[in-house]
Formats: sequence, C-alpha cells, structure tokens
Amino acid sequence: MDQGLRLYAFNCGWFQCRPGYFVEGDEGDYLRGPVPAYLIEHPRGRALFDTGMGVRYRRDLADALPADKFGLQWFEGMDIATRLRAIAVDPGSVNWIINSHLHIDHCGGNALLPNASVIIQRREWDAARANPEPELYEAQDFDTGQPIKLIDGEHDLFGDGTVRIVPTWGHTHGHQSVIVKLAKGDVLLAGDCCYTERNLDVMVLPRATADVEQGLLTFERLAKARAGGTTILYGHDGKQWAHVHEGVPFDLGN
Repeated sequence: MDQGLRLYAFNCGWFQCRPGYFVEGDEGDYLRGPVPAYLIEHPRGRALFDTGMGVRYRRDLADALPADKFGLQWFEGMDIATRLRAIAVDPGSVNWIINSHLHIDHCGGNALLPNASVIIQRREWDAARANPEPELYEAQDFDTGQPIKLIDGEHDLFGDGTVRIVPTWGHTHGHQSVIVKLAKGDVLLAGDCCYTERNLDVMVLPRATADVEQGLLTFERLAKARAGGTTILYGHDGKQWAHVHEGVPFDLGN
C-alpha cells in the first residue's frame, strides 16, 4: 500500500427524518444525519466520493428547518468547494468524482469541481436519465456537462488495489461504494447502501430501497466485511459522525 494515500471526511449538510425512515419500524424523535463527502488523495490523483447538495438547499441559520421537519439543508461554508479550500485543496484539482448514486444529496456539488470526470455505474446513469423525479433524480445535479465514465461492476481506480469501486445494489439499482485501503486497514465508504450502523446491526433495510433482495445481499456482504475488520462509514449516521474528525487525514487508530 502506498503511504501517500489519504482519506478526508467532510459534512456537506444535514438530513432530518424520523427514525423509521432509516430503519423500517423504528420510532422516536426526528434524527439529524450528515450528508458526507470524502476526498481521496492518491499519488496519482484526487477523487471525491459524493459531493453533497445543490445551492437550492442552502439555508441561513435563522431560516433553518424546524427540528421536527423532514428535509435537507446546508449552511454557508458547507458546500464541497468551500470544504476543500479550507484544507488548501483547489476544487479544480480534483480528477475524479465517484458518485455513490445520483440522488440529489450525493451529486449536487458535482458542478463545483470543473475539471473532474464522473465515474458512475452504467445502470445508475441510465436509470437517472430515464426516470427523472423531483427531489430524487434531478438532471441539474448530475447532467452537468462533465466527462462521464460508465462502469459495470467493480473498478480499480488507480490500478493498484488501494481505491476500489464496488457495486452495492439495493438503495438504487446502480448504487456503488468505495473501499479505501489505508495503512491501518480498509475503510468502506457506504453511501446510501446502508444509512446507519443500526441498519446493519439489526439487518433491517430502510424504507427507501429500490431492490429489497439486492439490498439484503449487500447487507450480508457489509456484515461479513465488518466482521473481517473493515471500518464502514455509513451514509447518514449522526451518531457515528459525532466521532468523525473532519478535514484531517482519517486515522483508524483514533
């Protein structure tokens, strides 16, 4: 493993919902989960896994969503371009965008990375373009004129096994995740194939699952990976995110 590989985590907004939206059947007060993006720095280039939301979801703090309202939002300074500049990374230096899928809260910052090519599963790209849906698949987020690299299944981004894109069908028919091989172990960036650690603990899919059979198979693979020592960074897990240090190299030793 090349010692030049680094992973950085950023929160690019908030997702508020009832517990039952994440884990079918759960009840309780509204939860607030992060909308993560991850920078992967490799000696041969920079890649981002997911990019957050578009500008239409920006709010002022004085106009924030009430604590008991379902929705998405981000505030000044939380967009992915600002997050990158805060650690002295020029958004124009990003070579690749790896979108887990093309829902609005995962590709809304794509246009802020003008020189990046987008890597997406062919089946996800086809589904998003064929079935636009407000507040789900919106072309203004993903059809931004950037070069698109369509893949089918697994893809080794740098050809050395350190950054592997893997299919994790279920939440959408073309969902993908990334496994980053850091010096101290593997980290799996889940995206929405698994919203929270609790989903995996109880093996219960979220309500928003396009293919239940594939989603359960994905959960089985995640559970096996976790048992084997892989660290999973879940899609919208507020409890986990409270322990994630943003803007610094991710360290499995912490």
